[in-house]
Amino acid sequence: MINTKIIFIVPTSAIRRNPIYRFGSLIYGHSNSITGPLILGKILKDKGHDVEVYEELYNTLDFNKFLDADIIMLYTMTSNSTRAYEIGDYFKSKNKKVVIGGMHASGVPEEAIKHADQVVVGEAEKVISDIAEGKITDKIVYSPYVENLDEIPFPDYTLLKTPCSAANVMTSRGCPFSCIFCTTSRMFHPYRKRSPDNVIEELRLYKKLGFKYVNFEDDNFTADKDRAKEILRKMIENNLVFKETFFFGRTDMANDEELLDLLHRAHLNRVLVGIESLNQESLDYINKKQKISDIEECAAALLKHKIKLIASIVLGLDTDNQEDIKRSVNFCKNINAYQLQPAILTPYPKTPLYEQLVKENRMLDNDWESFDMMVVNFVPKKMSPWDLQNEFFHAVKSFYSFASSFKIFKYFGFDAGMRRLGLWIASLLGNLGFKIASKTHNGNIYNKLKEISN
Repeated sequence: MINTKIIFIVPTSAIRRNPIYRFGSLIYGHSNSITGPLILGKILKDKGHDVEVYEELYNTLDFNKFLDADIIMLYTMTSNSTRAYEIGDYFKSKNKKVVIGGMHASGVPEEAIKHADQVVVGEAEKVISDIAEGKITDKIVYSPYVENLDEIPFPDYTLLKTPCSAANVMTSRGCPFSCIFCTTSRMFHPYRKRSPDNVIEELRLYKKLGFKYVNFEDDNFTADKDRAKEILRKMIENNLVFKETFFFGRTDMANDEELLDLLHRAHLNRVLVGIESLNQESLDYINKKQKISDIEECAAALLKHKIKLIASIVLGLDTDNQEDIKRSVNFCKNINAYQLQPAILTPYPKTPLYEQLVKENRMLDNDWESFDMMVVNFVPKKMSPWDLQNEFFHAVKSFYSFASSFKIFKYFGFDAGMRRLGLWIASLLGNLGFKIASKTHNGNIYNKLKEISN
């Protein structure tokens, strides 16, 4: 077998490459890397190939330095797919083999293949070596899902050539729930879980590598509460507790006092919970399977256990108006949420939401780059696209006030308070940029939204 040089690139959209966004993202959390390329890179490295992995979010990349590579592999989400296609076209023009995979390419492979030699649909572990070695030559490669996740190698962070201060861990794939706007529950299907012992071995590796921060990237780490508790106990027993560990959870974790105590003791002390809306009709519309009372109980339980809540709300649901959005933001302030993640409802390809809006002729003619949960890509039912875009920036500015930082100092300490002050500054800069762009007639998305709404 001939040794092959393979470069993995996780592209970043233009807005995320600007200095303000990079500043805000570094304050919001710790630099990290998507695990997929690091797992696939490990598989290829063990086969004898020369592999490097790059995250464009954290460094400006000089693609001319990659011209000695044999294969360029690009990971796509919808918001970075335009950039991925640009990079793919560039390397194809240099006679390099280009392979594209990831969530977006898996949803629209016929589109992605226009910018690549091969497209991988689904989880690539079972086909990546044969693609790299030319044993699979199909233009579009449909990869079967991995039945036993314990058989997958751990992400190899020695391959990563861009900054990273937090290790990402996927203890499961998929989600037992299926909200209408969710892509991961459809990309990673069916829902599968790794064994607690396998997870512990990965965490032991990251302790040896010197990581102080970890992100559990499961869509819902606490979906199986008994399994989550077993992992947490083993983390505590084996001294595998990190300075801070982030995870995704649901409001139903508030019903288990033992789970909350273990989360606190294992330093899983920063959680994103999908509150989505304080309108029960909206929660039912998106198939969230939670009640307003669940949200209130969860917020109180997390604060009691000193677990920092990142409150995620969705803006623009068909059954929500502007007052509903403001009520959700005020609720998040009143429960002393550590951070707010306002997400504009985004119709990703192949989701029920996308199919609904296409059928109703409500999609705007926007580039994929704007499908990043920060830009309006459809015509809402109860407000104009411009009004919804305004509500996003108003939510950020309203939540991240200077005065609110002092509450965070009080509840969560100095580091958390300083991070909140940084996000206040980033929100001011972001709002200023939005106002300038909306008045500038240069074809930017915000000005276009303003014009079509008038």
